[in-house]
Amino acid sequence: MAFLPISKQDIETLGWDVPDFVLVTGDAYVDHPSFGVAIISRLLEHYGYKVAILAQPDWRTTRDFSRFGQPRYGFMVTSGNIDSMVAHYTAARRKRSEDAYSPGHKMGLRPDRAVLIYTKKIKEIYPHAPVVIAGLEASLRRFAHYDYWDDAIRPSILIDSGADLLSFGMGEKQTLEIARRLHDGEPVSMLTDIRGTCYAVPTSEYEPGPAVDCPSYEQVCASKREYAVSCRKQQEEQDAVRGRKVIQRHGGLILVQNPPMPPLSQEEMDKVYALPYERTYHPCYEAQGGVPAIEEVEFSITHTRGCFGACNFCSIAFHQGREITTRSRESVLREARLLTETPRFKGYIHDVGGPTANFRQVSCAKQKEHGLCKNGKKCLAPKPCPLLEVDHREYLDLLREVRALPKVKKVFIRSGIRYDYLMQDPDETFFRELVAHHVSGQLKVAPEHCSQNVLDHMGKPHIQAYRAFQKRFYQITKSAGKEQYLVPYLMSSHPGSTLKDAVELALFLKQEKLRPEQVQDFYPTPGTISTCMFYTGLDPYTMQEVYVPRTDREKAQQRALLQYFNPKNQALVIAALKAAGRADLIGYDAKCLVKPMPGTYRPSMEKEKGGASCQLASHPKNRSRTPKNRRPPKARARKNGH
Repeated sequence: MAFLPISKQDIETLGWDVPDFVLVTGDAYVDHPSFGVAIISRLLEHYGYKVAILAQPDWRTTRDFSRFGQPRYGFMVTSGNIDSMVAHYTAARRKRSEDAYSPGHKMGLRPDRAVLIYTKKIKEIYPHAPVVIAGLEASLRRFAHYDYWDDAIRPSILIDSGADLLSFGMGEKQTLEIARRLHDGEPVSMLTDIRGTCYAVPTSEYEPGPAVDCPSYEQVCASKREYAVSCRKQQEEQDAVRGRKVIQRHGGLILVQNPPMPPLSQEEMDKVYALPYERTYHPCYEAQGGVPAIEEVEFSITHTRGCFGACNFCSIAFHQGREITTRSRESVLREARLLTETPRFKGYIHDVGGPTANFRQVSCAKQKEHGLCKNGKKCLAPKPCPLLEVDHREYLDLLREVRALPKVKKVFIRSGIRYDYLMQDPDETFFRELVAHHVSGQLKVAPEHCSQNVLDHMGKPHIQAYRAFQKRFYQITKSAGKEQYLVPYLMSSHPGSTLKDAVELALFLKQEKLRPEQVQDFYPTPGTISTCMFYTGLDPYTMQEVYVPRTDREKAQQRALLQYFNPKNQALVIAALKAAGRADLIGYDAKCLVKPMPGTYRPSMEKEKGGASCQLASHPKNRSRTPKNRRPPKARARKNGH
């Protein structure tokens, strides 16, 4: 049997009485190394354990959870590749209509708060079976955390769910140690010294020792300032070199987080990606149209993990960590050759990347011994650290070898490129070959905003870094005789962003002739610095107050300003401009963002600073005094990435 068993009949066919472990996931079963369940299940199988997969069980009954009986060693539970609440709801808390991780995009095949619900159901049926929770949803909710959907503080998901152990981070090493010790007969209650795990113990049984003591669950519920302190302490210890044990009291229990597990070595990472994955979804989903999530990753290769960029709104630093680990050249080439032998392969490798595609080495030599910096210090923002080491040569050699393989027509890079890091490389060879060989017409990059104030709160470099990159990108593109464009990712309503900042971004878009078709509102997900700012109104590193757009009205206005050119947004844009004190941008002049609403023109309108208002100076009656309308034609707007 190529896939791991998913039914009672499957395990009987294999001659098993019960599996050693049952892995429960909120995703459909996809045996591909971009899916956490696939990696953990194949790793356990490689070390001799009998593993069964319980994908998207019906949580309303006990039938699915008892499908295999009680496993010999225990259950391992995850919501899947993304947080179940993010999978279900937009940033506006509206229900999504599709789920890419379910067969046929079907919604409703997993519950809200899947880890919590699955664990409670398992404990209802098998109260003494060990349950280990893991994956992104568990990892980011391991401490008391602000929950955007409840708009309240929830306790650690370990305590809330009643699970026995929580594995945070990527999980391979701790999973194998947990499995080995359960196999050796140790009770799960004794597994309290494994790095990369959290456990809970009654206060009376806790043995004091060196640890970072976070404000308690009760304290962070009562005080936003204490929540910010707690968030900072947790973030600062998320380092495998210098991270310490962290504790947080929850009533009569103490949550204990052991120091993070060191990331995989290159040899270990190579072994993980060499496991015998089927690299597609289970055939049981074929009649339902398959699992759409495979489409983006089936012909993509992960060559790196971790991200020292550590943007404040991103969960990668708190989950994968900031330390960079990579696969060897031989490992990546082996996978690339494997892809070329797949019947569905058309000659295109969609990505050779990771959280940040062009990070293939540590940020500096210092971090190897001392870990990454504390106190919110960034390697790249607001300016690159003087100790930053930039070198694209190894990544460039790897890409050259992949694209030289027989049957490979093109190798793209679709995961994020840190353009600010790229611009620090004095050797432009990678930049030139990126443009010449690895861009599929459009290169997506993430300046996120243009306001210095907002970018500082995001932990992103200032817009000058993007402008320098943009200028050089188009110069190299032109010299290569290509027609390629940048597509910048932008975010509205991030903590720190006022309406004036949103207006500044709208003017930036107008100046750059960019017309984004989609705009992302800030989404407060657990475990990020930005979510802490959103909830507390404080920067956890400085404890200074941060402006937070909170009302649906203001969020809609900030979002509308990023699409000021859309007639549907006219009323919102006008209201936003007036609220921001920028009514001078309402009118008919080329510098204006939006025309007045019909019937609102008044010749006696007040003059704005610097002369007559847009409405007066540029009204059709005075059109002879205005320059030609410089609005770019649609074709030109598309050429700029839209």
